[in-house]
Amino acid sequence: MKPFLLLATRADDAAADEEYAAFLRFSGLDERDLRRHRLERTPLGDVDLDDWSGILLGGGPFNVSDPAAKKTPVQNRVEAELSALIERIVDADFPFLGACYGIGTLGGSQGALVDRTYSEPVGAVEVSVVAPDPLFDGVPQLFQAFVGHKEAISVLPPHATLLASSPTCPVQAFRIGRHVYATQFHPELDAEGLCTRVDVYKYAGYFKPEEADEIKALARASDVRHPPAVLRAFVDQHTRAAARA
Repeated sequence: MKPFLLLATRADDAAADEEYAAFLRFSGLDERDLRRHRLERTPLGDVDLDDWSGILLGGGPFNVSDPAAKKTPVQNRVEAELSALIERIVDADFPFLGACYGIGTLGGSQGALVDRTYSEPVGAVEVSVVAPDPLFDGVPQLFQAFVGHKEAISVLPPHATLLASSPTCPVQAFRIGRHVYATQFHPELDAEGLCTRVDVYKYAGYFKPEEADEIKALARASDVRHPPAVLRAFVDQHTRAAARA
């Protein structure tokens, strides 16, 4: 089969490698079938969509709603590269799943309002599925998932379909076309992965540094079993589609 492409933006090696390992573990793919490109290190270059079964975009420290004056040259380059790629993805209705940073990136490119209204602290929230979709076939209507973000989508564009929501963030997942998805929650994240990110981003403004141990204890006590089924459903669906093609 054709491999999947994971686009990553985490500059810290511990967080970047944990993220890649989590996507491998919960997608069921190996390194041959899930290739990683670290955008914060290397320009994206040309991406031939015909070479891939699908594209994944992970989270990271960038926010599309950051003031322009505060964006670094690397962030501006990454945003420009992703914007151009996502335009092609949407036009082709090509399989795409963006998580956390990915929801702002996809939403912003499609006319959504992305701002700081519905930021959520690091931890588990209850997510509800609000529309049927193959992506959520393997999860109950209500499930817990890990979040932690400074920005979120306040208003979706008319051509997007809302798929999941939470009490503190109305847009937890949406779809454009048939195959282009994004989630605010992390489908690749388990408790130990979250604890790694708490250590890495302890002074990044997501929480007070003195709260780190409490956040990790709460994460380990959370029942976050179901989000990986979302990632696996995306991969399985588009592995079969690629094989038929």
